[in-house]
Amino acid sequence: MAEKKKPTYEQARDELSKIVAKLEAGGASLEDSIALWERGEELAKICNQWLESAKERLDKGDK
Repeated sequence: MAEKKKPTYEQARDELSKIVAKLEAGGASLEDSIALWERGEELAKICNQWLESAKERLDKGDK
């Protein structure tokens, strides 16, 4: 099985924004809403990892 490539920060953020909009709009089934929520959690974690990595790189530059 091929491993999925980690999305860029921008890709993850954009997909997360679309998921939030879908959840806010309502109308999805419970199962679909849960799947969207779970994907959103994954994407939020990816965004956070990118931001933490960027912060570490910037902090190294200050020293």
